[in-house]
Amino acid sequence: MAPLCPGAGGRRTLVTSHAVQNTVRLSYDTSMKANILQAAMAATLALAWAAATHAQSTPASDTKTVIKEDAKTVGHAVAHSARTVGHEVKAKSRKVGHSIAERSRKAREAIRDDSKKTGHAVAHSATTVGTTVKDSAEKVETTVTRKSDEPQPKN
Repeated sequence: MAPLCPGAGGRRTLVTSHAVQNTVRLSYDTSMKANILQAAMAATLALAWAAATHAQSTPASDTKTVIKEDAKTVGHAVAHSARTVGHEVKAKSRKVGHSIAERSRKAREAIRDDSKKTGHAVAHSATTVGTTVKDSAEKVETTVTRKSDEPQPKN
C-alpha cells in the first residue's frame, strides 16, 4: 500500500508513483522547452552573425564558399547547443531519478518492515495452530485407544 501523507484540512492522501511522475514530468517538460528554445535562438544568432560577417568580407569571395562556411558555422553552433541541452537533460534526469528514489525509500522500508511483521505473525499463528491440533489429536487418540477396565467379550 502506498504511504499516507498529510493533506489539506487534516485529510491524509495516498502518495503514488504516478503523482510523483506527473509532477516531475511537468517540470522536466518545461525545462526541455526552454533548452530547445535556447538552442534554436543560438542557431539563429549564429546564422545571422555569419551572414553579417561574410557580407562585410571581400566582395570577390565566391558565393559557394560563403554559403559553405555559413552552413559550417551554423552546424557547429547547433551541435554545441544540442550538446549543451543534452548534458542539461542528462543532469536533470539524474537529479529526478535520485529524487524519486529518495522519496520511495521511506515507503519501501515501511512496506518491508510491515511484511516482516506480518510474516512473523503468520508463522507464530501457524505454529500455535499446529501445536493445538497436535495436542487435540493426542487427546483423541488416548481416548479412543484407552483400554477399558471391563474384559472384552468373547464371541
